[in-house]
Amino acid sequence: MLIKKILSHTLSAVMVLIFVVLAAAVVVSRASGGEPALFGYEIKTVLSGSMEPGIQTGSIVALKPGGDMTRFKKGDVITFMSEDNILITHRIVDASAKNAAGEVVYRTKGDNNDAADMTPVSSGNVVAEYTGVTVPYIGYAMNFAASKAGSVVLMIVPGLLLLLYALYSSWKALSALEKKNTALPQTPPGTDIQS
Repeated sequence: MLIKKILSHTLSAVMVLIFVVLAAAVVVSRASGGEPALFGYEIKTVLSGSMEPGIQTGSIVALKPGGDMTRFKKGDVITFMSEDNILITHRIVDASAKNAAGEVVYRTKGDNNDAADMTPVSSGNVVAEYTGVTVPYIGYAMNFAASKAGSVVLMIVPGLLLLLYALYSSWKALSALEKKNTALPQTPPGTDIQS
C-alpha cells in the first residue's frame, strides 16, 4: 500500500514537472523569437550536416555572443551571418590581419565539407563563438516546439494528461471510499442500541 502511494505521488509530481517544463519551453522559445538563451548563451539548432560528426544535424549548440569578433584564430568555430541572412557555424581555416577598417577576414569550412566556403567572412558578420557544448537531436524537438502545431500539442497534450490523471485519481479515491463504507458493520433498521 505504501509503495502504491509513493508511486502515485511520484507519478503526479512527474506529470506536473513535465507540464511546467514543456509550458516554459514554449513560452521561452516564443518570447526569444524561436530559440532561447540560457545564462547568457544562445541556444541554436543545427540544420545541416556540414559540421558532422562533431556537430550533428538536429543538435542544439550553445553559442557565446558578443566580445571582440576579431579575436578568433585558425581552428576556432564561429557562427556568422551569411550573405543570404542565414546563420552558419563553421571552423576557421585561415584568418587575415586587420584591414584599415579594423576588421579581420576569416576563411571558413564545415568539417564535413570537401572545400572551404566560397565567400570569406568579415569579423563584422560574426555573431557568436561556438562553446563546444552540443546536445544531439534536441533541435528537432525545439523546432517542433517553436512551430504553431508544436505549441498547441505541447500545451494541450500535457494538460489533457493531467486532467485524465486527476479524473483517474478521483475515481480511485471514490472507489476506495465506497469499499471502506461497505466493509463497516451496519446495524439493521429498527434496532435499538442500549448501553
